[in-house]
Amino acid sequence: MSLKPKAILFDLDGTIMDTNELIIQSFLYALKGIVPSEFNREHIIPSMGLPLSIQLQQFSGREQVEDLIAAYREVNLRLHDEYVKAFPNVNEVMAGIHAAGIKIGIVTTKIRLTTEKGLRYAGLYDYVEPGAIVTIEDVTRPKPDAEPVRLALEKLGIEPGAAMMVGDSIVDIQSAEAAGVISVGVAWSLKGEKVLKESGARHIIHDMRDLYALAGLE
Repeated sequence: MSLKPKAILFDLDGTIMDTNELIIQSFLYALKGIVPSEFNREHIIPSMGLPLSIQLQQFSGREQVEDLIAAYREVNLRLHDEYVKAFPNVNEVMAGIHAAGIKIGIVTTKIRLTTEKGLRYAGLYDYVEPGAIVTIEDVTRPKPDAEPVRLALEKLGIEPGAAMMVGDSIVDIQSAEAAGVISVGVAWSLKGEKVLKESGARHIIHDMRDLYALAGLE
């Protein structure tokens, strides 16, 4: 089934960028001495995709987490290039989508600094439409609210019915659906394909190249 979208929005972490281990290591570093010694990656994975402050509040049981955010970001930036890479076939597919005239936007709960750093490092930045990167700093109600997706569509000048949103987390699917956008989950999500289906994803792709057929490009 082909959807022939005019725009495709992508989440960043865990969707097009393999930052999973970087995120996990950053949390473990920032929370050392704050959480019980048995706290590990399995406690972190389910909430990945939520805003950083909310995750740190959940994990630490504290309301004020500015110091933890600072510790997280320090190690996240320091280790960035050691861990970050695009998922398989992402560069090829984003280049193909861009060349076909489909507009590309990014909708993420990251800050702009690390969002743009990651896109540039992985060679993806130039495929994204100018101004069509929506970060946590651009909205008052982040994913799972519809606001970030709606803002990206506004910047692209595209109606919700002519767009797809590709993501790896429940909040990506919820935000897309709330905005009236066709939701697409990625099977390589650490949360698992089943979780994305249960959250309402209309389509699941198992390889980024599956987007070609879904977008009517083959």
